Amino acid sequence: MADQILSVLRKLNRWVAILIGVMLLACVVFVLLDITLRQTGSSFGGTDEISGYVMAVATAWGMGFAMLELGHVRIDILRSRVGALGRSLFDIFSMIVLTGTISLIAFRCWPVVEKSIANGSRANTSLETPLWIVQVPWFAGWAWFAAMAWLTLVAAVVLVLQGRFETAETAIGAFSEQESAA
Repeated sequence: MADQILSVLRKLNRWVAILIGVMLLACVVFVLLDITLRQTGSSFGGTDEISGYVMAVATAWGMGFAMLELGHVRIDILRSRVGALGRSLFDIFSMIVLTGTISLIAFRCWPVVEKSIANGSRANTSLETPLWIVQVPWFAGWAWFAAMAWLTLVAAVVLVLQGRFETAETAIGAFSEQESAA
């Protein structure tokens, strides 16, 4: 069951990563077109604002992919000096801390969105973008990351309890400098 959960999460997050990549490429094209237009004396306007929104949404949604691909930075000086069970326990502890932190962030994001919706808040820029348009996908990205973290944590705990330390390490471990240099 844990293997299936992790497999499904990886597949889903690969699609999320592709969509985020397409969104970032579209943003790049938009900015490049605006730069080209500036050479002719005109501009779309607001490219800095829009690219900032794109980066916020891309970051929130990309974090789950980075987690499942073991892309988050981890200091593993102690972890590398213990056996498989010890590494698994360090990994579980790391996932508990990450999951708790991300859950708190996602939980605290919703009041920001809720207040923007209730107040009809708009950006203090020339575009006057209704903030909820950007904050809803931003919040959804953090909620997605929190859900991914919880499901990954549960799957990893199941794997460790089954004594499948190598599989757990593949799911939530850390790449050492020696492995990344090879």
